[in-house]
Amino acid sequence: MDTRLGILTGGGEMHADCESALLNLGSKQRDIWGADWDPKSHEVEFQSLINIRPGQNNPSMKALDEDLRADIERIVIRLLGNP
Repeated sequence: MDTRLGILTGGGEMHADCESALLNLGSKQRDIWGADWDPKSHEVEFQSLINIRPGQNNPSMKALDEDLRADIERIVIRLLGNP
């Protein structure tokens, strides 16, 4: 998902497939984060290999910044459903 534009992609075999699609559409790497959505529980999982970004103070697969996670969750809920 592109957190600056508030858009997401899905259906790729891996998060990197969706990342590539967003980059091809003009998104900037710094704005793209990976997350998973469980449509049954309406829960967001903030873990993805594309989230490993030491240069953005995120050395983990999990998006560590609470504000970033809140932005991701808001976008997912707005686009995919409300619990």
